[in-house]
Amino acid sequence: MIDDGVRAWLTEDALPGRRIDEVRRLAGGFSNDTLLVRSGDDRYVLRRYLRGNTSAVEVALARRLAGVVPVPEIVAADTEGATAGAPVVLSRFVAGTLGSELLARSSLAEARLIGIAVGEVLARIGSVAFAAPGFFTGPELEPGPPGMEPASGLAAFVDNCLARGNVESALSEAEVDGLRGLAADWEPRLAAVHGASRLVHSDFNPKNLLAARVGDDWRVTAVLDWEFAFSGSPLVDIGNMLRFPDETGGPYADGFVAGYAAHADLPDDWRELSLALDLYALAEFLTRPTDHPFFARAIAVIRGHLTAR
Repeated sequence: MIDDGVRAWLTEDALPGRRIDEVRRLAGGFSNDTLLVRSGDDRYVLRRYLRGNTSAVEVALARRLAGVVPVPEIVAADTEGATAGAPVVLSRFVAGTLGSELLARSSLAEARLIGIAVGEVLARIGSVAFAAPGFFTGPELEPGPPGMEPASGLAAFVDNCLARGNVESALSEAEVDGLRGLAADWEPRLAAVHGASRLVHSDFNPKNLLAARVGDDWRVTAVLDWEFAFSGSPLVDIGNMLRFPDETGGPYADGFVAGYAAHADLPDDWRELSLALDLYALAEFLTRPTDHPFFARAIAVIRGHLTAR
């Protein structure tokens, strides 16, 4: 499951003198490989970067967020793969249950409490500010390139995704035209968030959250997988979280919004803005293979938007 280079890095650099007793794959992680590593009574998570190396950014974010947002503690990292042979990060294992698993079995009352806890954590993520909007490329966490506005060019972005995508068998010609029109209609409203330069997780959904019950309440124990993080508007993460109402609707959504609004400003038109911002991600899903887990789901959400238009 791990090659000799990674094992040598673990035992010589990351956990010197320690014996590796168990290595097994963890659930989740569509883009990278996530493994549980046990050494005696201690448990760690080893993350191997398979499709794009964002390890330096994720390590820097984890260290900056310590004490602000619940993130796993970094134990060691080989962000260039100089020793391990591939980029790897080792962090401490955090106890908790994936949010997606919790919501699948929770009562409506529990779902609302979980939502409140998640909303509060998102407010803390959005409290982290940067000098400008943009994307991170290194451990300095300097957003760029200069003049970048992530919330611009929605119509052109959607058009490009449609040109590169596999939509012929999924959307009719009228639906494709409708999606282009929707992007053109929604683009002007995004001027309201231009210049926003707060930390955005950009994959903020239940499968990237760990939570645990504390008495009669719930607490988020860790926010995972920061590979897509950038500087922009926190409404991106709200749109992401509420994208699939069959999973995150109802009392959970009500609690999530209430938890966020109790600790951060929420504009009156937050829902419209979050839908427009989430269209970037939905359009990008259209460029994936048709059997990708989120291709059909993105099609269904887009059809819902077109029906409601």
